[in-house]
Amino acid sequence: MLRSQTSRLLPAICFFSTTMATTMNLPHFRTRPEAIQGMPSGIPFIVGNEAAERFSFYGMKTILVVFMTQHLLSSTGRPDFMTETEARESMHLFVASAYFFPIIGGILADAFLGKYLTILLLSLVYCGGHLCLGLMDMPESMLAATMQPRGWLLAGLALIAIGSGGIKPCVSAHVGDQFGPANSHLLQRVFGWFYFAINFGSFFSTLLTPWLLKHWGPGWAFGVPGVLMAVATLVFWMGRRRFIHIPPRGPRYFAETFGPEGLSAILKLVPLYILVAVFWSLYDQSGGAWVQQAQQMDRRLFGVEWLESQIQAVNPLLVLLFIPLFSVGLYPAVSRLIDLTPLRKILAGFAITVIAFAITAYAQGRIDAEAARFRSEITPLAVAGNIDRLATAAAMKELGLPSLARDVEATDGRDDLIKPVVAAGIAVDRMGERLTACWPTVGWQLLAYIVITAAEVLVSITCLEFSYTQAPPQMKSLVMSLSLLSVSLGNLFTAMVNSLTKDASGHSVLTGQNYYWFFTGCMALATVLLVPVLWRYRSRDYIQGVATDCVQ
Repeated sequence: MLRSQTSRLLPAICFFSTTMATTMNLPHFRTRPEAIQGMPSGIPFIVGNEAAERFSFYGMKTILVVFMTQHLLSSTGRPDFMTETEARESMHLFVASAYFFPIIGGILADAFLGKYLTILLLSLVYCGGHLCLGLMDMPESMLAATMQPRGWLLAGLALIAIGSGGIKPCVSAHVGDQFGPANSHLLQRVFGWFYFAINFGSFFSTLLTPWLLKHWGPGWAFGVPGVLMAVATLVFWMGRRRFIHIPPRGPRYFAETFGPEGLSAILKLVPLYILVAVFWSLYDQSGGAWVQQAQQMDRRLFGVEWLESQIQAVNPLLVLLFIPLFSVGLYPAVSRLIDLTPLRKILAGFAITVIAFAITAYAQGRIDAEAARFRSEITPLAVAGNIDRLATAAAMKELGLPSLARDVEATDGRDDLIKPVVAAGIAVDRMGERLTACWPTVGWQLLAYIVITAAEVLVSITCLEFSYTQAPPQMKSLVMSLSLLSVSLGNLFTAMVNSLTKDASGHSVLTGQNYYWFFTGCMALATVLLVPVLWRYRSRDYIQGVATDCVQ
């Protein structure tokens, strides 16, 4: 079914690409913001595009670790699963790549193509990446026969990293370009809307795509986000005549960027971005380590048995609630007591992140304690040969743990049986009795999500707005890309930790709560180091057509 639908979609994709190409050289685009007090007319198209694009990105990212550890097959249909450590490493390398390519996209936009054309072209690359992911679910097809599913996975993630990464700085800078001095006071509000759109799309995709993966398979789970990416591209194209199109600078871009003013702006921000990278190292583990932690928790919450990947949906939902709460309530109240500058918001977010990861470390400690208790319970049964392997594997499959079920089916040794049984928290003895671990409630993770989402609002939205205002007009996209590079550096750090701690079997030796306490300590150190950066920084705000000096 999916193959036939893909064959019908290909002509539509080709027609869509041709239509896009015919609009690239349309004349008479506006190049300067209008002197208006209200919102620019192009903002709804940018915000709508962002909501659909983020549905696409977070939809596929939400299920990535679960897919690699539980659903990845070879071209013959046999399991080709990754270990948990390998999946975490791969996911963080993908995110690091997606947040590295903003550097390339920023230079393309500011120097050569302009933001609009860069976004349009790279969005088509993005759509091609989703098409590659869809082919992984068709091992019998002619296209899939040319490459193993792991190859299609790598190709798809590479194209998505190039496409999504390349457009990231351009879209956020494109938002700011729509404003001039007359309505620059609305920038904070529109970046709040922009972030609202990100999390609106993320919330629904985080709920939907795990369900699609479980009930309809990887083809649909990766295909639906691909369709939303095509919708995002179409929405952006529809707003082309309403946008302000800042022309690219051409060859002079490099002289201006790396002149005294440009280098000064970049060098001032580098210490901040290096420390913000530590925040992203912790935050983005909600899509990796936290998903794997949720597998060993009691996921019954509010009368529903949640999938481990769906727990992430609470984050964008909380962002939707926190943005107006912070903007209307918290910020004005705190501002009556202290001058609430952007850097002070970021410092508060750092401190709160330490608390969030300490909560997950405590929860992991409870998981480790229960795992030890369950191990002591089932070890005598395993040694005596009283565990029914086939019945235990079947019970694991019912719980949605096919990789652990495969390990149980493959082992003949009694000692090898203990590890996957403890990880799954379930065993069936020869009498047919089920033994289960009493895992801690996923409510602990819910609490951690509440705390880290508050930190996200303080750090991420503030850094987005602050980066735009600190960038001279000729290098808005580049500075926004440097801000996003901090996400890449944070994920590279996480991937490096997972890689360097792997043993010969591909599993990390930094296990249990020690893993979480390690990153908690890194965040605490970053919080301390941010204090002197805050004291020494002197900001200079650049809006299109005006620059002002401020004290942070």
